[in-house]
Amino acid sequence: MVKNVRLKKGLDIRIRGEAPAILPQKFITPESIALIPDDYTGITPKVDVKEGDKVKIGDPLFHDKKFPDIKVVSPVNGTVSAVVRGERRKLERIVVTPEKEFSASAKFDFEKVSDPTRAQQLLLDSGMWAWLRQRPYNVIPEPGVTPRDIFVTGFDSAPLAPDYEMLLKGHKDELEAAVKLLSMLTSGSIYIGIRSGSCLTEIEGTETVIFEGPHPAGNPSVQICNVKPVNKGDIVWTLDALTLLRIGKLVKNNILDMTTTVALTGCEVTEPHYVSTAVGCDMSTLTKGDINDDIIHHRIISGNVLTGHPTSLEGYLRYPYNQITVIAEGDDYAEFMGWASLSPQKMSISRSFPGHFTKKLFCPDARILGGRRAMIMSGLYEKMLPMDILPEFLIKAILAKDIDKMEQLGIYEVAPEDFALCEYVDPSKLELQKIVRDGLEYMRKELN
Repeated sequence: MVKNVRLKKGLDIRIRGEAPAILPQKFITPESIALIPDDYTGITPKVDVKEGDKVKIGDPLFHDKKFPDIKVVSPVNGTVSAVVRGERRKLERIVVTPEKEFSASAKFDFEKVSDPTRAQQLLLDSGMWAWLRQRPYNVIPEPGVTPRDIFVTGFDSAPLAPDYEMLLKGHKDELEAAVKLLSMLTSGSIYIGIRSGSCLTEIEGTETVIFEGPHPAGNPSVQICNVKPVNKGDIVWTLDALTLLRIGKLVKNNILDMTTTVALTGCEVTEPHYVSTAVGCDMSTLTKGDINDDIIHHRIISGNVLTGHPTSLEGYLRYPYNQITVIAEGDDYAEFMGWASLSPQKMSISRSFPGHFTKKLFCPDARILGGRRAMIMSGLYEKMLPMDILPEFLIKAILAKDIDKMEQLGIYEVAPEDFALCEYVDPSKLELQKIVRDGLEYMRKELN
C-alpha cells in the first residue's frame, strides 16, 4: 500500500543554475581525494595509516575509537600523501593520491549473508556502516543495536539538488538486494520516501510513502515525523537511496563502488552539468574550467546553499554531498540601501519586497544581509518546518541546556539540516544548525 503525505510548510528557494538531468559522459580522475572525520558524526577517529602507505579500495583509513569495527575506508587505490592534524592533534583529514591506472570500484569478497550478524559485519567491513545515520542525535549507529524502522530518502528537495531518478533508474535489482539485507537488521519496516512517479514505487520489501510539498520534504527527519515519529527510547536508521544502491551493488555484484555522480550547479558555474568522479575528489580538479572567469569573488560550496560546507579550490568534496554550488561571495559588491533595497532582483519571503511576487530564478550571494542580534520570536521558524514540534522554543531550550525541555520539545526527532530554512529566514541571523548540532552532542554525552 502506498501512502500519500501532503506538506504545506516549507520553502522552495528559486536559484538559477540547475544541472539538466543528463548522465555524465566523462569520468574525472582526481589529483587527490580526502576523507574528513568531521563528516562522520558520532565517531572518535583513530588513524589506521601513515604517510607513504599504499592503500587499496576498501582499506580502512581510520576507525572509531569506541567501536573499532566502524571504519571509514579508502575510495581509491593509491598512496597516503598526508595525514593532516589541527589544534590539539585533532585529525582534520587524510589525503590519498590515486594511482595512475585509476579506479573507484573493486571486487569485495565476503561470505554469503544469511543472518543479521553477517549482514551487519558486511556493512562494517566494507565501510558502508559509516554511511548510515540514526535518530536520535543524527550520528552513525552503534553496532549491535536493532532499529525500530529504517527510512530511505528517495529524493533530495534542497536547492539545485541532483536528480536521484536519473541516477537510480534501471537499478531495481540492486536496490531490492540492499533492502533484503537491511530487512535482516530491523524488527520493523523499511520505508522509502519518494515523489509521485518515482522509479522506486515498486521496490519489494518496502513501504512506499509519496511526499508532496516544498523543501524540506526530502529531509529524513521530516519524513519520519510525518510517517512514524521517533519517541524517547526509539532508534531509527536513515540513509539516502544512493547509499542504498551502493549497498545493493555490494550485495548483488560483490562490487564496492566508490564512484559518485556530482552535480555542478549555481549561478557562477559556466554550464551546469553532471560529472562522475570518486568520493572525496579534490575541488580544483572537479571544477576546473567550469567556474565563470569574471572579476567577482566566488563562494564554492560542497553541497547546497543551505547546508553545504564553504570550501575553496584547495578543498575537497565533502560527505554526504554529491553536489557543488558556486555563487557570488558578495563581499566585493556595494548595493544601494543594502538589505533594505527594493530591487526586484532580490529574493525574499516577505511581501514587502517585489521579488516575493515573481516566479523568476534568482542569483543570490553569500551575504547574510543584516547583523546578528538577540533572538526574535517571530513565528517564522514554524512556517519553514513541517514537523510537529515548536522550533523556536526548542532552540531556546538548547541554548539554556535544559535537557527536560529539549526532550519534551522533540530534540530526538531533529537534525541540524532541518533548521537550515529556519536559519535562512531568521531575522536574528542565528547559526541555528550549529546550535542544534551542539545541543544534540550535549544530550548524547549527558545521557550516554
